[in-house]
Amino acid sequence: MPLAPKPMQEVESSAPDPVQVREQLDRLVNHPLFANSKRYPALLAYTVEQTLLGNGAELKERSIGIEVFGRLPSYDANADPVVRITAGEVRKRLSQYYYDAAHAGELIIELPTGSYLPQFRSPEPPGSAEPVALIAAATADAGQREQAGQAPKLRWLWIASLLLISGAVGLGIGLQIHHAPKPAPPSNIDLFWEPVTASPNPATFCLGEPAKNLDTDSINDFDAPVSKPAPEKLYVRLHYSGNLALADVITLTRTAAQLETRHKTFRVVPASEATFSQLREGPIVLIGAFDNIWTLRVTQKLRFGFESKDGVASLVDRKSTQNTSWATAWDLPYEKLSRDYAIVARIHDNTTGQPVIIAAGISEEGTEAAGEILYNPEYLDSLIAKAPPDWENKNIEAVIETQVIQGHSGPPNVVAVDTW
Repeated sequence: MPLAPKPMQEVESSAPDPVQVREQLDRLVNHPLFANSKRYPALLAYTVEQTLLGNGAELKERSIGIEVFGRLPSYDANADPVVRITAGEVRKRLSQYYYDAAHAGELIIELPTGSYLPQFRSPEPPGSAEPVALIAAATADAGQREQAGQAPKLRWLWIASLLLISGAVGLGIGLQIHHAPKPAPPSNIDLFWEPVTASPNPATFCLGEPAKNLDTDSINDFDAPVSKPAPEKLYVRLHYSGNLALADVITLTRTAAQLETRHKTFRVVPASEATFSQLREGPIVLIGAFDNIWTLRVTQKLRFGFESKDGVASLVDRKSTQNTSWATAWDLPYEKLSRDYAIVARIHDNTTGQPVIIAAGISEEGTEAAGEILYNPEYLDSLIAKAPPDWENKNIEAVIETQVIQGHSGPPNVVAVDTW
């Protein structure tokens, strides 16, 4: 009996021919979403070309790191996740590209989550339903929101599970580390996190809580106790305990990886339960702004900070006499949010005597974009490019702007930097 023909692994039989794919690839890499970066078009072009050549089975994280980003064959992919981070950005930018109605009818190139093997599809016929897969990344957060204008909530148990899983994965990969012939020089991310990772004391991640009513009147007194609600019945306490914004949790898990890969211990506490004495014990990472009273307290002494006045939440420049446009009305319908602003900072706080790293946006999307600066080498490099050469020895604070599409933050853009 003759053998059945072997199906192609990389491209479905109904997929467009290689010429069409390469033409579409050329459109993508020359679009501003990709053209302003070196890494994103390089990864996309390499994976597409290798797939068309029949080498899709060889598209693994390590091989891409070596061939596309010039890493040594013995490099530690856990400590240097450049391929994973870049692939995530490529997926996001592909979603944004095809979300634009101007590109309707074009051949579709996708990079499925969890894979480096691109898929090619012909465009949907006119009038058909919009492919869910194309906007999955752009709507992943929005699909989990309870109502427009309400922050999604997650339980602390879920957070603990994420951290335990990521820690276990990090440990498993760490056991397989091969030492390179010569240690690589510290990256900007290494230098940025050095005050935290070099401390002998555990770090504290302090997260905001949208469901909590924090005592914002005590902001001006750093070590004043945060007001506690009246004693609650147990079932009420269990129902509302530890509610968090999804974007804050995403930022937590990604930034915590910077400590996990360096074997740095840390703890996670909600803002309402964090005490001043706890924050004096070691380095601090503050996530969230208006839902995190400690962020508001620390940033009130900095050049860039947060204010809420006359129904408008804004990010202000205290050294400028001109009003900034970094603001959002509190009553703006959530689905209408198209732009958000955030602060990224690394300072030595004189009140606590500890290094503090901040990722905080006016809304959740801003916080998530700020978090990307802290773990994505390319975005952090864009911030450092606007700082003086000796920035690693200084306090640094930056204002971040991000476009928002259906509840999903776009690439962060650094609009202002201050060092001292």
